[in-house]
Amino acid sequence: MNQTDSTGKVINFPGKTVSKTGLIGQTKTRNHNSNTQVIAITSGKGGVGKTNIVANLGFALSQMGKRVLILDADLGLGNIDVLLGLTPKYNLSHVVMGEKSIPEIVIEGPMKLKILPASSGIQELTQLTEDQRTQILAELKLFLDPIDILLIDTATGISPNVMYFNTSAQQILVVVTPEPTSMTDAYALMKAMSLKYSITNFKLLVNLAANSREAYEIFRQLTLVSSRFLDITIDYLGHVLVDDKLTKSVKRQRLLCDIYPESAGSKCFFALAEQICKLPLPNSLKGNSTFFWNKLLENSFEQ
Repeated sequence: MNQTDSTGKVINFPGKTVSKTGLIGQTKTRNHNSNTQVIAITSGKGGVGKTNIVANLGFALSQMGKRVLILDADLGLGNIDVLLGLTPKYNLSHVVMGEKSIPEIVIEGPMKLKILPASSGIQELTQLTEDQRTQILAELKLFLDPIDILLIDTATGISPNVMYFNTSAQQILVVVTPEPTSMTDAYALMKAMSLKYSITNFKLLVNLAANSREAYEIFRQLTLVSSRFLDITIDYLGHVLVDDKLTKSVKRQRLLCDIYPESAGSKCFFALAEQICKLPLPNSLKGNSTFFWNKLLENSFEQ
């Protein structure tokens, strides 16, 4: 059935019947997509343009025919809605408390890009009863079935929330800039995840690069240091060039890829989207949407 989001737009939610308190029925018409790619986009330092990357990458993937959902996981400081000029009235906390269903809180951006606002709601997961947890998990699974790629816009740094979302994802994309502090903090993030959580593979994206040579040199330096002191591998996914049109798009609350598709930055985002589409899906449960939400709800419930 169709539901409307907080802005009044109709969102297709086929094969389910939803009440104010959650899922009450489903049909056999929906298609299962248990292989949803879950990608955490993270950084050791703030100000590296991570949220812009998430939004533009999501747009580029959507334009390539992928069904994309963005989870704004920068708890308390989420701003992807502001970047897109959207005004969500509800977030995941309203679902947790039984006030809204998932389709009622999801907002839709350009190219049918879907955003799940969660900037102030995750803390409420600790108040769930077992029945509530089962119900919300079922609803999340159903909603994510048709989603191809889930992009998680994490907070910055190495806080427990950042680590949690990163370790729950299938792929971890670390964003770094040419600034020495950004490189140092990116290394610290990967070191912490390697030593404490046994994460051994990371993807790297260099943002705000002057040219491709500068970007690759940053990758080379990080790889050189990590190979000496850490037991990890870093895969280079590409770079995003400095683009003066990005500031213009932010001021207009529009995406660079949307209003300046031929700009240098936009071309980088579309190239990055192609690289994302080439990433292999693992055979294990780790990283698919069912695993992700099970871990989210189970860990939060046990805190």
